[in-house]
Amino acid sequence: MLEKIIFSDLTFLALIPLVALLGIGLILARLYRRATKQLAFVRTGLGGQKVIMDGGAIILPVFHELIHVNMNTLKLDVYRRERESLITKDRMRVDVNVGFFVRVKQTEEAVSTAAQTLGARTLSPDELRTLVEDKFVDSLRATAATMTIQELQDKRRDFVQAVQNAVAEDLEKNGLELESVSLTSLDQTDKQFFNPNNAFDAEGLTRLTEQTEARRKQRNDVEQDTEMQVRAKNLDANRQKLAIEKDQE
Repeated sequence: MLEKIIFSDLTFLALIPLVALLGIGLILARLYRRATKQLAFVRTGLGGQKVIMDGGAIILPVFHELIHVNMNTLKLDVYRRERESLITKDRMRVDVNVGFFVRVKQTEEAVSTAAQTLGARTLSPDELRTLVEDKFVDSLRATAATMTIQELQDKRRDFVQAVQNAVAEDLEKNGLELESVSLTSLDQTDKQFFNPNNAFDAEGLTRLTEQTEARRKQRNDVEQDTEMQVRAKNLDANRQKLAIEKDQE
């Protein structure tokens, strides 16, 4: 009987470390966070900053803070229309829709910078666009000012490349890289959105009026010339018809 009691006590004592290890393992499993190809994170707090792009790390409540960083490519649409449209080199206005495809660079330094400057905004395209939109608009305005409206239409690829070069360096300050730029729409702004009290708009409005009136006159001249040619042709045909009839009589 005594031997059975001693055996039971020894068994219980032997199970205590196993139970403890199991408990510790379960706790660590709940505290362990793993990064994915789509989602990296930065751990700050106890032990200093640690960037996790592949693998994982233990996150201790109170002692650590976790910042997730989206590693996917995001499309940020920028619209400049009507009174907010772009002014070209020849003082015309153009409405544009431009898509910027950006993502966090695949380096620990860039992920750390994005976490510090953008925070959770990388998880929301709308919030991220709001933060960096001014950089996109500045590059669009600066590039449009170097090209005429005709050049923008004929050299869309050059315009896109110039915008991409202008904004790429600014994005690096936020740990971002620009994959590509897509000009999805480009058209002349309606005349009613030119402000005659603005020096740039007044010049553009004068040029636009001159061009439209010249084209209207040219179109009218073509229509009138065409009508006269048709009438002359009909008259000549009638004369020839009368002459043939006279000869027949």
